[in-house]
Amino acid sequence: MTYELASSTWGQEELAAIQRVVDSGRFTMGENVRNLEAAFAEKFGCRYAVMVSSGSAANLLATAVLAYKKENPLKPGDEVIVPAISWATTYYPLQQYGLKLRFVDVDLNTLNMDVSQLEKALTPKTRMVMAVSILGNPCALDTMRAFCDKHNLYLFEDNCESMGAMLNGKQCGTFGDVGTYSFFFSHHISTMEGGMFVTENEELYHLARSMRAHGWTRDVPEGSTIFEKKEDDFFEAYRFILPGYNLRPLELSGAVGIEQLKKLDRFIDIRRENARYFKSLFAGDERFITQAENGESSWFAFTLILNPACSIDRASVMEAMKRANINYRIITGGNFLRHDVIKYFNYDCVGEIKNANIAHDQGFFVGNHPYDIRDQIKHFHATLTSAVTQQEKENVCV
Repeated sequence: MTYELASSTWGQEELAAIQRVVDSGRFTMGENVRNLEAAFAEKFGCRYAVMVSSGSAANLLATAVLAYKKENPLKPGDEVIVPAISWATTYYPLQQYGLKLRFVDVDLNTLNMDVSQLEKALTPKTRMVMAVSILGNPCALDTMRAFCDKHNLYLFEDNCESMGAMLNGKQCGTFGDVGTYSFFFSHHISTMEGGMFVTENEELYHLARSMRAHGWTRDVPEGSTIFEKKEDDFFEAYRFILPGYNLRPLELSGAVGIEQLKKLDRFIDIRRENARYFKSLFAGDERFITQAENGESSWFAFTLILNPACSIDRASVMEAMKRANINYRIITGGNFLRHDVIKYFNYDCVGEIKNANIAHDQGFFVGNHPYDIRDQIKHFHATLTSAVTQQEKENVCV
Protein backbone atom coordinates (compact mmCIF):
# COMPACT_ATOMS: atom_id res chain seq x y z
CA MET A 1 0.00 0.00 0.00
CA THR A 2 1.23 3.49 -0.90
CA TYR A 3 0.14 6.53 1.11
CA GLU A 4 0.52 9.54 -1.20
CA LEU A 5 0.92 13.17 -0.15
CA ALA A 6 -1.62 14.47 -2.67
CA SER A 7 -3.96 13.33 -5.40
CA SER A 8 -5.98 14.75 -8.27
CA THR A 9 -9.43 16.16 -7.50
CA TRP A 10 -10.48 16.24 -11.15
CA GLY A 11 -13.20 14.26 -12.89
CA GLN A 12 -14.81 14.30 -16.32
CA GLU A 13 -16.40 17.68 -15.53
CA GLU A 14 -13.02 19.42 -15.44
CA LEU A 15 -11.85 17.73 -18.64
CA ALA A 16 -15.05 18.77 -20.39
CA ALA A 17 -14.57 22.35 -19.17
CA ILE A 18 -11.06 22.40 -20.63
CA GLN A 19 -12.35 21.10 -23.94
CA ARG A 20 -14.98 23.85 -24.08
CA VAL A 21 -12.25 26.46 -23.68
CA VAL A 22 -10.11 24.78 -26.33
CA ASP A 23 -13.06 24.72 -28.69
CA SER A 24 -13.74 28.40 -28.05
CA GLY A 25 -10.21 29.43 -29.02
CA ARG A 26 -10.10 32.00 -26.18
CA PHE A 27 -7.33 31.14 -23.71
CA THR A 28 -6.47 34.47 -22.12
CA MET A 29 -8.41 35.79 -19.14
CA GLY A 30 -12.08 36.24 -20.01
CA GLU A 31 -15.60 35.04 -19.25
CA ASN A 32 -14.66 31.87 -17.34
CA VAL A 33 -12.36 33.78 -15.02
CA ARG A 34 -15.05 36.41 -14.41
CA ASN A 35 -17.63 33.72 -13.67
CA LEU A 36 -15.34 31.98 -11.21
CA GLU A 37 -14.60 35.27 -9.44
CA ALA A 38 -18.33 35.93 -9.05
CA ALA A 39 -19.05 32.40 -7.82
CA PHE A 40 -16.12 32.50 -5.41
CA ALA A 41 -17.15 35.84 -3.90
CA GLU A 42 -20.69 34.58 -3.41
CA LYS A 43 -19.64 31.29 -1.82
CA PHE A 44 -17.15 32.81 0.60
CA GLY A 45 -19.21 35.85 1.47
CA CYS A 46 -16.77 38.50 0.30
CA ARG A 47 -17.53 41.60 -1.73
CA TYR A 48 -14.73 41.35 -4.29
CA ALA A 49 -12.64 38.50 -5.68
CA VAL A 50 -9.80 38.76 -8.22
CA MET A 51 -8.37 35.58 -9.73
CA VAL A 52 -4.62 35.41 -10.38
CA SER A 53 -2.09 32.89 -11.63
CA SER A 54 -1.22 31.34 -8.22
CA GLY A 55 -1.60 31.73 -4.48
CA SER A 56 1.88 33.22 -4.41
CA ALA A 57 0.79 35.77 -7.01
CA ALA A 58 -2.21 36.57 -4.80
CA ASN A 59 0.15 37.33 -1.90
CA LEU A 60 2.25 39.57 -4.13
CA LEU A 61 -0.84 41.39 -5.38
CA ALA A 62 -2.23 41.85 -1.86
CA THR A 63 1.03 43.39 -0.67
CA ALA A 64 1.27 45.60 -3.74
CA VAL A 65 -2.20 47.12 -3.44
CA LEU A 66 -1.60 48.01 0.21
CA ALA A 67 1.58 49.79 -0.88
CA TYR A 68 -0.32 51.88 -3.48
CA LYS A 69 -3.36 52.73 -1.39
CA LYS A 70 -4.00 56.50 -1.44
CA GLU A 71 -4.24 56.85 2.32
CA ASN A 72 -2.06 55.06 4.83
CA PRO A 73 -0.07 52.97 2.33
CA LEU A 74 2.60 50.52 3.41
CA LYS A 75 6.08 52.02 3.07
CA PRO A 76 9.63 50.62 3.16
CA GLY A 77 10.73 50.20 6.76
CA ASP A 78 7.23 49.53 8.06
CA GLU A 79 6.99 46.45 10.28
CA VAL A 80 4.85 43.36 9.85
CA ILE A 81 4.23 40.76 12.57
CA VAL A 82 4.57 37.30 11.01
CA PRO A 83 4.51 33.67 12.23
CA ALA A 84 7.72 31.66 12.20
CA ILE A 85 6.12 28.84 10.20
CA SER A 86 4.61 29.43 6.78
CA TRP A 87 5.36 28.99 3.08
CA ALA A 88 8.13 31.07 1.50
CA THR A 89 5.85 33.26 -0.59
CA THR A 90 4.02 34.41 2.51
CA TYR A 91 7.18 36.36 3.28
CA TYR A 92 8.75 37.18 -0.09
CA PRO A 93 6.40 40.02 -1.15
CA LEU A 94 6.95 41.69 2.22
CA GLN A 95 10.70 41.62 1.67
CA GLN A 96 10.32 42.79 -1.93
CA TYR A 97 8.36 45.85 -0.78
CA GLY A 98 11.00 46.80 1.79
CA LEU A 99 9.07 45.81 4.90
CA LYS A 100 10.66 44.61 8.13
CA LEU A 101 9.44 41.27 9.49
CA ARG A 102 8.98 40.61 13.20
CA PHE A 103 8.84 36.85 13.69
CA VAL A 104 6.64 35.38 16.42
CA ASP A 105 6.78 31.75 17.56
CA VAL A 106 3.93 29.32 16.93
CA ASP A 107 1.78 27.38 19.34
CA LEU A 108 3.10 23.82 19.32
CA ASN A 109 -0.37 22.30 19.25
CA THR A 110 -2.15 24.39 16.61
CA LEU A 111 1.05 25.30 14.68
CA ASN A 112 -0.36 28.80 14.20
CA MET A 113 1.04 32.09 15.52
CA ASP A 114 1.17 32.39 19.30
CA VAL A 115 -1.14 35.39 19.64
CA SER A 116 -0.20 35.86 23.29
CA GLN A 117 2.94 37.53 21.87
CA LEU A 118 1.14 40.15 19.77
CA GLU A 119 1.34 43.01 22.27
CA LYS A 120 4.99 42.25 22.86
CA ALA A 121 5.61 42.33 19.09
CA LEU A 122 3.98 45.74 18.67
CA THR A 123 6.22 48.78 18.09
CA PRO A 124 5.52 52.32 16.83
CA LYS A 125 6.51 51.08 13.33
CA THR A 126 4.10 48.14 13.24
CA ARG A 127 1.66 48.48 10.34
CA MET A 128 0.33 45.00 9.67
CA VAL A 129 -0.20 41.48 11.02
CA MET A 130 0.20 38.47 8.74
CA ALA A 131 -2.37 35.81 9.68
CA VAL A 132 -1.62 32.32 8.34
CA SER A 133 -3.88 29.34 9.01
CA ILE A 134 -1.56 26.36 8.77
CA LEU A 135 -2.69 23.31 6.79
CA GLY A 136 -6.42 23.92 7.08
CA ASN A 137 -6.43 24.91 10.76
CA PRO A 138 -7.85 28.39 11.48
CA CYS A 139 -5.44 30.63 13.36
CA ALA A 140 -6.79 32.97 16.05
CA LEU A 141 -8.31 35.30 13.46
CA ASP A 142 -10.81 36.81 15.88
CA THR A 143 -8.01 37.80 18.27
CA MET A 144 -5.87 39.13 15.43
CA ARG A 145 -8.74 41.13 13.96
CA ALA A 146 -9.47 42.73 17.34
CA PHE A 147 -5.77 43.49 17.86
CA CYS A 148 -5.49 45.14 14.43
CA ASP A 149 -8.63 47.18 14.94
CA LYS A 150 -7.39 48.34 18.34
CA HIS A 151 -4.04 49.52 16.96
CA ASN A 152 -5.15 50.66 13.48
CA LEU A 153 -3.18 47.94 11.67
CA TYR A 154 -3.85 46.05 8.45
CA LEU A 155 -4.71 42.38 8.76
CA PHE A 156 -3.37 40.34 5.84
CA GLU A 157 -4.84 36.85 5.75
CA ASP A 158 -2.82 34.23 3.85
CA ASN A 159 -5.39 31.45 3.61
CA CYS A 160 -3.67 29.53 0.82
CA GLU A 161 -3.58 26.27 2.80
CA SER A 162 -7.00 26.54 4.43
CA MET A 163 -9.80 27.02 1.93
CA GLY A 164 -13.13 26.09 3.47
CA ALA A 165 -11.96 26.39 7.08
CA MET A 166 -14.33 28.27 9.39
CA LEU A 167 -14.02 30.23 12.62
CA ASN A 168 -17.09 31.39 14.54
CA GLY A 169 -19.27 30.71 11.51
CA LYS A 170 -17.14 32.87 9.20
CA GLN A 171 -14.99 31.71 6.30
CA CYS A 172 -11.25 31.86 6.85
CA GLY A 173 -9.72 34.18 4.29
CA THR A 174 -12.38 36.84 4.86
CA PHE A 175 -11.32 38.24 8.25
CA GLY A 176 -8.54 40.38 6.80
CA ASP A 177 -8.38 43.67 4.95
CA VAL A 178 -7.01 41.44 2.21
CA GLY A 179 -7.15 37.66 1.90
CA THR A 180 -5.57 35.11 -0.41
CA TYR A 181 -6.28 31.55 -1.57
CA SER A 182 -4.41 29.00 -3.66
CA PHE A 183 -5.64 26.52 -6.26
CA PHE A 184 -2.43 24.49 -6.58
CA PHE A 185 -2.56 20.76 -7.37
CA SER A 186 -2.30 19.55 -3.77
CA HIS A 187 -4.76 22.08 -2.32
CA HIS A 188 -8.47 21.77 -1.57
CA ILE A 189 -9.41 22.55 -5.16
CA SER A 190 -7.06 22.77 -8.12
CA THR A 191 -7.05 24.77 -11.34
CA MET A 192 -3.58 23.50 -12.34
CA GLU A 193 -2.11 26.79 -11.13
CA GLY A 194 -4.23 29.62 -9.78
CA GLY A 195 -5.16 31.74 -6.79
CA MET A 196 -7.62 34.34 -5.56
CA PHE A 197 -7.34 37.75 -3.91
CA VAL A 198 -10.36 38.93 -1.87
CA THR A 199 -11.26 42.17 -0.12
CA GLU A 200 -14.22 44.24 1.04
CA ASN A 201 -12.51 47.51 0.04
CA GLU A 202 -13.42 48.99 -3.34
CA GLU A 203 -10.17 50.94 -3.76
CA LEU A 204 -8.08 47.83 -3.06
CA TYR A 205 -10.21 45.89 -5.53
CA HIS A 206 -9.65 48.46 -8.28
CA LEU A 207 -5.92 48.58 -7.55
CA ALA A 208 -5.80 44.79 -7.74
CA ARG A 209 -7.62 44.75 -11.09
CA SER A 210 -5.06 47.19 -12.50
CA MET A 211 -1.93 45.66 -10.99
CA ARG A 212 -2.90 42.12 -12.00
CA ALA A 213 -2.62 43.19 -15.65
CA HIS A 214 0.39 45.44 -16.25
CA GLY A 215 -0.87 48.31 -14.11
CA TRP A 216 -3.07 49.56 -16.94
CA THR A 217 -6.53 51.09 -16.82
CA ARG A 218 -8.29 48.66 -19.14
CA ASP A 219 -9.44 46.24 -16.40
CA VAL A 220 -10.40 48.88 -13.84
CA PRO A 221 -14.20 49.25 -13.43
CA GLU A 222 -15.88 52.33 -14.88
CA GLY A 223 -16.02 55.29 -12.52
CA SER A 224 -13.04 54.20 -10.41
CA THR A 225 -11.46 56.76 -8.13
CA ILE A 226 -7.91 55.44 -8.62
CA PHE A 227 -7.52 57.42 -11.87
CA GLU A 228 -9.30 60.00 -14.03
CA LYS A 229 -10.19 58.77 -17.49
CA LYS A 230 -8.90 60.84 -20.40
CA GLU A 231 -10.86 61.54 -23.55
CA ASP A 232 -8.28 60.05 -25.89
CA ASP A 233 -9.55 56.47 -26.29
CA PHE A 234 -6.58 55.57 -28.48
CA PHE A 235 -4.20 56.26 -25.58
CA GLU A 236 -6.60 55.11 -22.87
CA ALA A 237 -6.64 51.55 -24.23
CA TYR A 238 -2.94 51.22 -23.31
CA ARG A 239 -2.60 53.65 -20.44
CA PHE A 240 -0.43 52.55 -17.51
CA ILE A 241 -1.03 54.07 -14.07
CA LEU A 242 0.72 51.66 -11.66
CA PRO A 243 3.93 49.59 -11.71
CA GLY A 244 1.98 46.36 -12.03
CA TYR A 245 2.63 42.76 -13.05
CA ASN A 246 1.23 40.11 -15.33
CA LEU A 247 -0.51 37.86 -12.80
CA ARG A 248 -3.42 36.96 -15.06
CA PRO A 249 -4.84 33.43 -14.96
CA LEU A 250 -5.83 31.45 -18.03
CA GLU A 251 -9.38 30.77 -19.14
CA LEU A 252 -8.56 27.07 -18.76
CA SER A 253 -7.96 27.61 -15.04
CA GLY A 254 -11.12 29.66 -14.67
CA ALA A 255 -13.25 27.00 -16.35
CA VAL A 256 -11.78 24.21 -14.22
CA GLY A 257 -12.23 26.31 -11.09
CA ILE A 258 -15.96 26.70 -11.71
CA GLU A 259 -16.34 22.91 -11.70
CA GLN A 260 -14.02 22.42 -8.73
CA LEU A 261 -15.84 24.98 -6.61
CA LYS A 262 -19.07 22.99 -7.00
CA LYS A 263 -17.31 20.01 -5.38
CA LEU A 264 -15.54 21.84 -2.55
CA ASP A 265 -18.07 21.17 0.21
CA ARG A 266 -18.08 17.45 -0.49
CA PHE A 267 -14.28 17.35 -0.63
CA ILE A 268 -14.03 19.02 2.78
CA ASP A 269 -16.67 16.78 4.34
CA ILE A 270 -14.61 13.74 3.36
CA ARG A 271 -11.38 15.32 4.57
CA ARG A 272 -13.02 15.94 7.94
CA GLU A 273 -14.18 12.31 8.13
CA ASN A 274 -10.60 11.18 7.49
CA ALA A 275 -9.41 13.58 10.19
CA ARG A 276 -11.79 12.17 12.78
CA TYR A 277 -10.37 8.71 12.16
CA PHE A 278 -6.78 9.99 12.27
CA LYS A 279 -7.36 11.80 15.57
CA SER A 280 -9.06 8.76 17.11
CA LEU A 281 -6.05 6.54 16.44
CA PHE A 282 -3.58 8.93 18.06
CA ALA A 283 -5.79 10.09 20.94
CA GLY A 284 -4.09 9.77 24.30
CA ASP A 285 -0.68 8.72 22.93
CA GLU A 286 1.67 11.28 24.48
CA ARG A 287 4.54 10.25 22.23
CA PHE A 288 2.91 12.17 19.38
CA ILE A 289 1.65 15.75 19.14
CA THR A 290 -1.08 16.08 16.51
CA GLN A 291 -2.55 19.38 15.34
CA ALA A 292 -5.21 20.70 17.72
CA GLU A 293 -8.19 21.99 15.78
CA ASN A 294 -9.20 25.63 16.25
CA GLY A 295 -12.66 26.32 14.89
CA GLU A 296 -13.46 24.05 11.93
CA SER A 297 -10.36 22.91 10.08
CA SER A 298 -10.54 21.95 6.42
CA TRP A 299 -7.71 19.45 7.09
CA PHE A 300 -5.24 20.02 4.29
CA ALA A 301 -2.97 17.35 5.81
CA PHE A 302 -2.15 15.55 9.05
CA THR A 303 0.76 16.88 11.04
CA LEU A 304 2.63 14.92 13.63
CA ILE A 305 5.40 16.05 15.98
CA LEU A 306 7.47 13.48 17.85
CA ASN A 307 7.24 14.62 21.44
CA PRO A 308 10.71 15.95 22.33
CA ALA A 309 10.25 14.66 25.88
CA CYS A 310 10.29 11.10 24.53
CA SER A 311 13.67 11.28 22.72
CA ILE A 312 12.41 9.65 19.51
CA ASP A 313 14.80 9.62 16.57
CA ARG A 314 12.95 11.13 13.60
CA ALA A 315 15.39 9.78 11.02
CA SER A 316 14.64 6.20 12.06
CA VAL A 317 10.91 6.87 11.95
CA MET A 318 11.22 8.34 8.47
CA GLU A 319 13.20 5.33 7.29
CA ALA A 320 10.42 3.04 8.52
CA MET A 321 7.82 5.14 6.68
CA LYS A 322 9.89 5.07 3.53
CA ARG A 323 10.05 1.27 3.64
CA ALA A 324 6.27 1.20 4.13
CA ASN A 325 5.68 3.45 1.06
CA ILE A 326 4.34 6.30 3.18
CA ASN A 327 5.14 9.72 1.74
CA TYR A 328 5.89 12.58 4.13
CA ARG A 329 7.35 16.08 4.12
CA ILE A 330 8.30 19.06 6.25
CA ILE A 331 5.41 20.95 7.90
CA THR A 332 4.54 23.67 5.34
CA GLY A 333 7.99 25.30 4.95
CA GLY A 334 9.24 24.59 8.45
CA ASN A 335 10.74 27.39 10.50
CA PHE A 336 11.41 30.03 7.85
CA LEU A 337 14.24 31.48 9.93
CA ARG A 338 16.20 28.28 9.26
CA HIS A 339 16.32 28.82 5.48
CA ASP A 340 19.34 30.32 3.72
CA VAL A 341 17.21 33.02 2.08
CA ILE A 342 16.64 34.73 5.44
CA LYS A 343 19.96 36.56 4.95
CA TYR A 344 18.20 38.82 2.43
CA PHE A 345 15.54 39.95 4.92
CA ASN A 346 15.28 42.83 7.33
CA TYR A 347 13.88 41.07 10.39
CA ASP A 348 14.04 40.38 14.08
CA CYS A 349 12.43 37.89 16.45
CA VAL A 350 9.98 38.47 19.28
CA GLY A 351 11.31 36.39 22.15
CA GLU A 352 12.57 32.84 21.74
CA ILE A 353 11.54 30.89 18.65
CA LYS A 354 11.25 27.51 20.31
CA ASN A 355 8.17 25.70 19.09
CA ALA A 356 8.82 26.41 15.42
CA ASN A 357 12.21 24.74 15.84
CA ILE A 358 10.64 21.70 17.49
CA ALA A 359 8.19 21.39 14.60
CA HIS A 360 11.06 21.84 12.15
CA ASP A 361 13.28 19.21 13.77
CA GLN A 362 10.75 16.69 15.11
CA GLY A 363 7.72 17.15 12.88
CA PHE A 364 6.39 16.14 9.48
CA PHE A 365 3.06 15.73 7.74
CA VAL A 366 1.31 13.05 5.74
CA GLY A 367 -1.41 13.64 3.19
CA ASN A 368 -5.13 13.98 3.39
CA HIS A 369 -7.40 13.43 0.39
CA PRO A 370 -10.98 14.09 -0.74
CA TYR A 371 -11.75 10.38 -0.59
CA ASP A 372 -11.78 7.70 2.12
CA ILE A 373 -8.19 6.97 3.22
CA ARG A 374 -8.86 5.17 6.48
CA ASP A 375 -6.85 2.16 5.31
CA GLN A 376 -3.84 4.36 4.56
CA ILE A 377 -4.17 6.14 7.88
CA LYS A 378 -4.37 2.81 9.71
CA HIS A 379 -1.24 1.66 7.84
CA PHE A 380 0.56 4.86 8.82
CA HIS A 381 -0.45 4.55 12.47
CA ALA A 382 0.70 0.92 12.64
CA THR A 383 4.02 1.72 10.94
CA LEU A 384 4.72 4.74 13.13
CA THR A 385 3.81 3.16 16.45
CA SER A 386 5.78 0.02 15.60
CA ALA A 387 8.88 2.05 14.73
CA VAL A 388 8.68 4.12 17.91
CA THR A 389 7.97 1.11 20.12
CA GLN A 390 11.00 -0.65 18.64
CA GLN A 391 13.15 2.38 19.47
CA GLU A 392 11.87 2.32 23.03
CA LYS A 393 12.72 -1.36 23.41
CA GLU A 394 16.23 -0.82 22.05
CA ASN A 395 16.79 2.10 24.41
CA VAL A 396 15.72 -0.01 27.37
CA CYS A 397 18.12 -2.77 26.36
CA VAL A 398 20.98 -0.27 26.08
